Amino acid sequence: MARVKPLAELLEACIGPAFAAQGFASTDILAAWPDIVGPRLARHCQPSKLEWPRRRRRDEDGRPDSGTLVVRVEGVFALELQHLAPVVIERINAHYGWACIGKIVMQQGRIDRGGRRAPAAAIDPVRRGEVALAVSAIGDEALRDALDRLGTAVVAAGPKR
Repeated sequence: MARVKPLAELLEACIGPAFAAQGFASTDILAAWPDIVGPRLARHCQPSKLEWPRRRRRDEDGRPDSGTLVVRVEGVFALELQHLAPVVIERINAHYGWACIGKIVMQQGRIDRGGRRAPAAAIDPVRRGEVALAVSAIGDEALRDALDRLGTAVVAAGPKR
């Protein structure tokens, strides 16, 4: 039987080449972006490209020169990012453990929020009650809530009876 692979491994194999073309070694910076810059700033900016120097020189530790991170930013948040650029650079470098970013270049544009949810489908109250009854006997509250959400989503997506 084949080993179950984490989703991160599969995603990296699928979209890794596209990120490599933009200068990213992995998709990690996009996943960690809200942790690096904070949730408020992350809603209004996102990294779009990482540019490395043409002549790759190495420092004493054998690491290449720092790169330039191109960040797409919305409207007036460019000013806030400009003021916070040294802090953001420091946080990115701390995240990776070496001085991989030397400067940030801002590119004004729209941000793909990706996580926009469609309005919840109307669920028949009887079916909703069936789901609640089915999970009510589960003792673990977190598991019960998760299964309740799953059951509600299945009922909402499935055919009406």
